[in-house]
Amino acid sequence: MKQPYKVIDLTHTISDSVPAWDGNPVFELTTLVDYKDCVPPNLFRIQKLTTGMSVGTHLDAPAHVIPGGRIIDQITVEELVVDCVVIDVSAEADEHYLLGTDAIEQFEQEYGAIPPSSLVIVHTGWSKHWDIPDKYHNDHVFPGVSLPAAKLLLERNIRGIGIDTFSCDTGNDGFPVHQAVLGADKYLVENVANADLLPATGAKVFVLPTKIKNATEAPVRLVGLIEEG
Repeated sequence: MKQPYKVIDLTHTISDSVPAWDGNPVFELTTLVDYKDCVPPNLFRIQKLTTGMSVGTHLDAPAHVIPGGRIIDQITVEELVVDCVVIDVSAEADEHYLLGTDAIEQFEQEYGAIPPSSLVIVHTGWSKHWDIPDKYHNDHVFPGVSLPAAKLLLERNIRGIGIDTFSCDTGNDGFPVHQAVLGADKYLVENVANADLLPATGAKVFVLPTKIKNATEAPVRLVGLIEEG
């Protein structure tokens, strides 16, 4: 049966060799029981995962930086299945680029006002370096989002901001965008993949974090749906 939507995987595959904020990812997949340990025909491979919560494509909940803020399992499904807006700045974004209010205003002149309750993905093109961890890390020099731009997006009553880098903030000047966005009880999605396959408007996204109690971050399977035709 022909599906009414084109499905886009916006998630990086994670392993022990992907880029990580601190240089080396906390990721270990261990096989506890393997097929050879079993009696046929009942073969099993049973594994254990040890991982940092911010490895790969992941979601930051408000409590990540806001004491008393909401945690992962308190974010509702309705907040995680949302319309998506993609602001494409890949043509001009270099390692020092920060999304400014001018880029948002230019986007709205072309496509109309950013709808409330949207996830706004900033497509910088930085994900092209994902398979070269040292370049992706780049000593924490990568494109991000300015605080005035984040505040303008919050005025649009968005659900959250996504970006195809480690973070909207590089950390070199603190984490003002984290403080603003998570402080407004919204969320952040970091290390987005394949943002170039999404249209500027009209897509729906499913932000699907592992529902872990008391977690302030969680890996996500980020999926975009584009209506065919």
